[in-house]
Amino acid sequence: MSTLTTHEPARGVLRSRPGRTLTALAARDVLLLRRDVSTFVTRTVMQPLLFVFVFAYVLPTIEGGRSVFSAAGTSFATILVPGLLGTAMILSGIMAVTMPLIFELSYNREIEDRLLAPMRVELLALEKILWGAAQALLAALIVFPAVYFVHAPGQAPQVHVAGWPMFVTVFVFTGLLSSSVGLYLGTLVDVRKINMMFAMITVPVTMLGCVYYPWESLAPIPWLQYAVLVNPLVYASEGLRASLTPALPHMPPYVFLTVLVGGSVLFGLLAVRSFTRRVLA
Repeated sequence: MSTLTTHEPARGVLRSRPGRTLTALAARDVLLLRRDVSTFVTRTVMQPLLFVFVFAYVLPTIEGGRSVFSAAGTSFATILVPGLLGTAMILSGIMAVTMPLIFELSYNREIEDRLLAPMRVELLALEKILWGAAQALLAALIVFPAVYFVHAPGQAPQVHVAGWPMFVTVFVFTGLLSSSVGLYLGTLVDVRKINMMFAMITVPVTMLGCVYYPWESLAPIPWLQYAVLVNPLVYASEGLRASLTPALPHMPPYVFLTVLVGGSVLFGLLAVRSFTRRVLA
């Protein structure tokens, strides 16, 4: 009896330690972000702000209150809002995980410090995915005022949440998909090839991610319309477009929801597996 009584608390401590460790790692990441919050905000908001300034303010003002990019009865700012939110989330989620991980896995093996934590390697990978998703969601909250309020007179975007359940689902799983992809890429890319990787990813992803036009508008170019379906930003943009600007053409909800949810699960599993193999190699 005494032996059982003595060991029962010990089991409770061991059982709760991974949860406390996961919380401690997340708190450390929050502290690091707070110390460098200005860099995070600048990096996140600069590109979307410049884009809406030029295309939603400068060009409509030059054209006398309209933009050559506007659809009939729709301001270009309305088209831009969901696309630029998706861009901010996808790129922030990827960079938030990929960049630190590449350096942690480089020659100094900084990742070994975290491996000393009393938790399974898979939980460490999960913490990185969740933290990257949190940064993606934060990026969207920072970018939204910039892309919503910067526009020429009379060119305000017409945005409203059509349905909260769908909006929240798209919002959350866009963050999870981006961070899962980021973790997977971080386990594959060599530190010496970072610049090449982001040059190959950033421009094609944003330009062909249905950010500046609905996916349906690519119908005159069928091969391109289907080729861009490999781009996760397409589903983020279309999902946010359906949620925030439902009057505009967009993919059927079952398509982008299936890809966002299924892609998050698939890339999450691939990323955790690849991360475990890489750090234990």
